[in-house]
Amino acid sequence: MSASHLAESVTPAAGSVTPAAGRRSSPLLWYGGTVLVLALWLAVYIGLRPAADALTGFLPVARESRLGEALAFFLYDTPKVLMLLALVVFVMGVVQSFFSPEKTRAFLSGRREGAGNVMAAGLGILTPFCSCSAIPLFIGFVQAGIPLGVTFSFLIAAPMVNEVALGLLFGLVGWQVALLYLAFGLGVAIVSGWVIGRLHIESWLQDWVRELNATGGCCRVPEDEITGVERLREGLASMREIVGRVWLWILAGIAVGAGIHGYVPAELMARIMGAEAWWSVPAAIGLGIPMYSNAAGIIPVVEALLDKGAALGTTLAFMMSVLALSLPEIVILKKVLKGRLIAVFVAIVGTGILSVGFLFNVLFG
Repeated sequence: MSASHLAESVTPAAGSVTPAAGRRSSPLLWYGGTVLVLALWLAVYIGLRPAADALTGFLPVARESRLGEALAFFLYDTPKVLMLLALVVFVMGVVQSFFSPEKTRAFLSGRREGAGNVMAAGLGILTPFCSCSAIPLFIGFVQAGIPLGVTFSFLIAAPMVNEVALGLLFGLVGWQVALLYLAFGLGVAIVSGWVIGRLHIESWLQDWVRELNATGGCCRVPEDEITGVERLREGLASMREIVGRVWLWILAGIAVGAGIHGYVPAELMARIMGAEAWWSVPAAIGLGIPMYSNAAGIIPVVEALLDKGAALGTTLAFMMSVLALSLPEIVILKKVLKGRLIAVFVAIVGTGILSVGFLFNVLFG
């Protein structure tokens, strides 16, 4: 709701609040309520572990049994992941209100390759546009004269090194892994985009791409009308939309992670996905490509794999392939890219992920 609409909704009358007063009080209620909810979120999050342990103790299952371990994992991770996801998406929804597809295109227009790849990959993290604007945004980049390689750096970083993946990794497996994932994920996006740009294969875009005018993203309030309260509203809207869309995938991912945590022997997992098995990294990428998931759904599986002794590089390669090379993403790209360019994209990004997996296994194996 814009400031003008808010003013119209409060009519002056005897003893009533004036429009100006209404505009002053409403932001205070929103800001105060946001601080209160965040404090409540923190209190609940801190108490999740003892609450989950107490709840597990009431179940007619021995805590040390395989089923007990799996149930404990599920009861603790379900609220933890959902709470982390809600917080991260809300914060990034507010951040996203400062960006628009038009502003992003304007920022990248005229950038040379190299510096442009770095900037585009960085923007890919900060501007998680909704799916309805992905194809128009790609077309807009091409029409704005942005080099194809720079565009690919953006499109690789956006799904693979997104705010949800980083926030959940930080909350579940620590800041060190999250920071390393950020650094190497950006490296894959930057280098892959630069290599694609050096190939000069713009003719491999679908023929109609240059003929179609780029459109804006989802229905957004004009930027000059957005107030602080509107930005909070956009954060809440993003949270409702994204959490409502992925919560089933989260439960499925946590269920898989719980099964791994409770029933898969650590020795078996270390042997299959350990650093010593050289074939584990390409096998993990091959397994990840046909899977359909998102960061919220795949992070609990990553957590369980690491807890069971899977190598860090192999696990991250699996995660990156699910997020950046999944079949649904490739199907969407088919609308704007010819088959040859998709094959080049998969080969280059896959090689980058393979390199990250092997490097992590050498460094942390």
